[in-house]
Amino acid sequence: MEAEYFPPKQDVILQNEAPTDLYIIVSGAVEFIAQIEGLEQTIGKAVAGEIFGEIGVLCGRPQPFAVRTTEISQILRLNRTSLMNILRANPEDERIIMNNLLMKMRTMASSASSRGIAAIVGVGPNLGRSIARKFAHEGYTVAILARDLDRLSRFADEIAREEKAQVFAIRIDCSDLRSVREAFEGVLSLGFVEVLVYNAYQPVSWNPTNFTDIKVEQFEKSIAVSSVGAFHCAQQVLPGMVERGRGTILFSGCSASLNGIAGYSELCCGKFAMRGLSECLAREFQPLGIHVAHVIIHGIVAAPRLANCRELCMQGGQFTAKRRKGWIDGPRRAGPDLLVLAHSR
Repeated sequence: MEAEYFPPKQDVILQNEAPTDLYIIVSGAVEFIAQIEGLEQTIGKAVAGEIFGEIGVLCGRPQPFAVRTTEISQILRLNRTSLMNILRANPEDERIIMNNLLMKMRTMASSASSRGIAAIVGVGPNLGRSIARKFAHEGYTVAILARDLDRLSRFADEIAREEKAQVFAIRIDCSDLRSVREAFEGVLSLGFVEVLVYNAYQPVSWNPTNFTDIKVEQFEKSIAVSSVGAFHCAQQVLPGMVERGRGTILFSGCSASLNGIAGYSELCCGKFAMRGLSECLAREFQPLGIHVAHVIIHGIVAAPRLANCRELCMQGGQFTAKRRKGWIDGPRRAGPDLLVLAHSR
C-alpha cells in the first residue's frame, strides 16, 4: 500500500459515488462538500491521521458528500476487499470500527427519511434483498442486517444505487445477544424504527435428518436463530414503537411454522416458537397501535429447476408437495395460498 499525492482542489470522492476504497490522510487536508439546494456547501473537513470513504466501504451506500483536497495531500488508499478480509480476521476490531462508524453516522440521522427506518434482519440474495429493495423504493431509510457483512454491503450498494435511497449494512448474529444489541444500537442511531422484518433462520439440509442423528448443538442453534433471535430483535424496537404509538413487526415463516415435518425437527421447533411469539406480541401490543404479523411463505423462494424439487416429500404424515395445494410449481408459479398472513384480529 503506497501513498498517492493529490494536488489542491482535486475531488477524491464525488457526492453520491459508492466508493470502493478507504482513504487515510498522511499529510495535507480535505474538506467535505455537499450540494444543498443547488449550491456547494462545506460541511466538514479531515486532516492528517484521519480517514474518509468509510461510509461507502463499510455501509455499502452512496457517499453523502464529495471529498476535495484543500492543499497538496498525501493519501493512502486501502481497497474494500483488503479491508473486509482484515476485519473478518479480527472480529473484535471489526466491532470497534463499526461502533465508531455508527456513532459518526448519528450526526446524519436528521437526513433519514421522515417515514422512519425499515430494519430487515436476515438479508440474503433472494427474499431478504427483495424486501429491502421494496422498502427502499417506498421511501424508507433501510437498515439491512445479516452475518456476512461483505455480501451485505454489496446488496446495500446495489439497492441504494437502483432506488436512490439510503441503505445501511450492519452485521448481526441473531444467535448472540451481544451482537443483536450492538447491531440495533447502530440501527437506532439512524432514527426511529417504523418497521422490523425478521427473516433470519438457520439453514438446514434439503434432505431430512433422522431425529436420533440431530446434534444438540444444531438443534439449539436453529432455535436460537429462529425464535430467540426474533425475541431479542423485537425487544430492541418495541420500546420506541410503544413510545410513538405506532410501528409494524413482521416475522417470516414457512410451511414448517404450521406443520411438523418428519426429518426437520430443528427447523419446525424454531418456526413454531416464532409463530407463538408473534401471536403473543400481536395480542399484547395491538391495543398500543403496533401491528405484529406472522407471514407464511408457503413454497420455495427462487428454487432451482431441479427434477426432484417437488419430490421433497415425506412418507406417512410427512409433507408431500404433490398433495398440497399452493406448492410452487417451478420458480415463478404458485397456488393461491402461497402467502398467508396470520395475526390476531
